[in-house]
Amino acid sequence: MYEHCCGRRRGRPHLLLRGGPGNRPPPLLRRLLPAAGATLVAAAGALIAVGCFLGLYVRPTSDDWCAAWKARDLGVLGITSDFYMTQNGRIANAFLSGVVYGDGLAGTKILPTVIAVSFTAGLVLLGREFIRLLGGRPRVLVLTACALVVQALLYFGGTRSYQVLLWAPATISHTVPSVIGVWMLLLAIRTVRHPSAAARAAGFASAFLVGFALGTLSEPFALVSGLLAAAVGLLSLPRLGLARNWHPFTWCLLWCSGLVCGLAVLYTSPGARWRRAQQPDKASMLSAGELTGTFEDWLRMWDSVTGQWAYLGAAAVGVLLGLASGLRGPSPGQREPRRTVPRKVLIAMLLLPVPVVVLGSLAVAVGLRSGYGPSGWTYARTWTSYLVPMELALCGYGALLGAWGGRWLSGRRADAALVTGAVAAGCLALASVTALVPNVQQLTTSTVARSVAWDAQNSRIRTDAVRGATDVGYRPLHIGTLAEPFFTGNYERDWVAACVSKWYGVDRIHRS
Repeated sequence: MYEHCCGRRRGRPHLLLRGGPGNRPPPLLRRLLPAAGATLVAAAGALIAVGCFLGLYVRPTSDDWCAAWKARDLGVLGITSDFYMTQNGRIANAFLSGVVYGDGLAGTKILPTVIAVSFTAGLVLLGREFIRLLGGRPRVLVLTACALVVQALLYFGGTRSYQVLLWAPATISHTVPSVIGVWMLLLAIRTVRHPSAAARAAGFASAFLVGFALGTLSEPFALVSGLLAAAVGLLSLPRLGLARNWHPFTWCLLWCSGLVCGLAVLYTSPGARWRRAQQPDKASMLSAGELTGTFEDWLRMWDSVTGQWAYLGAAAVGVLLGLASGLRGPSPGQREPRRTVPRKVLIAMLLLPVPVVVLGSLAVAVGLRSGYGPSGWTYARTWTSYLVPMELALCGYGALLGAWGGRWLSGRRADAALVTGAVAAGCLALASVTALVPNVQQLTTSTVARSVAWDAQNSRIRTDAVRGATDVGYRPLHIGTLAEPFFTGNYERDWVAACVSKWYGVDRIHRS
């Protein structure tokens, strides 16, 4: 598909998303768009920078305690084996956890920054490919603004900001896979275009291997990305006319094969079997009651998502990107670039995201209800798997609208309307970012306050342990709606307290 989209093609005319040599954008717009891009980079970048800085104040809670002592005492391979044999079968998840917690808590402090930097770079490069596909000229400043706005909405627009960006167990399971997915999409584009058979073979092998790893890293992401790859693979069949060869279909097939193999290893693992055995009386997901409950859970998820109007900022910044992509006309004497978008490809780009996001979110709802029961839909950290494609789709739709509007209005010399549209899009994008400020303020206050209290308590417990105490006092320090010791009245079932005891090297803890 990508080779066909981006190559030169003769025959019937295609939709050109750039104006002709005579359709020069108004001077005010040429000055306005870079200023809007710089403003959004500063605003969204500041929020993300605060989130990354808060990584220094992250302290263990809930699953952190278990991953930390296992990585310390068992090592990377030991914790990987433990996850496979006794926990849930997520071997890639366990391996990354062993790496992150391998040096104590240092990895959890820098992980948010690693995620933000790698995500920004991947989104900018992906946006550049998209704009080139449309026949436009990528503008790095506006591309960066898009990448940062999308991330700010992802991290701070939902109800679980702490879990999405700062809590390592959730970021490893649900945020990191999206980052990997963006980079693998870039690899897919490069693979299907590359003229070397050896390079394509390496890309195809990477698709299977990374797909396998992600299948054992995150079930929700595996479901959503597999759905997307399957849809793109079917549309890439050469007989449909969207692709000139079998390279895109082969890449998608190998990606889906890797995901299926990874999920099979996860599902058949001793750890996964043990986990399913904890709910022996669970009703079948195909029963009428479960199907109705799953549909209701899905509606609740979308009610929460659609209630956050700030997500419209992704579409607004996309409009700015579309307008900016056609700012610079050709130099005197230079012919207009002929890179165009075939109508079939444009239709596929417009229609494909909707079923992928809708069905992907439904698959996530099914998985959550299967794994966590009727309250599973509230685990909003898992929504990242479909929120990322949703935001990218909104941004892409906005870019198409901006490119089309810029071409159509500039051709009719409607400069005032063009400038007004750009101002409206910029204001909406900035307002959506500004709406996230209270969430960031609350996140900052709670994270820093907890770190101060945790450090004081940690010092006291370690002092008691050095003196030979085997039963130490612990005061729960809740954050991000995550479990802390004594979340249950039955101490024998209090897995958090057991992991805290192992971390400090004591036999037992009691409520302080």
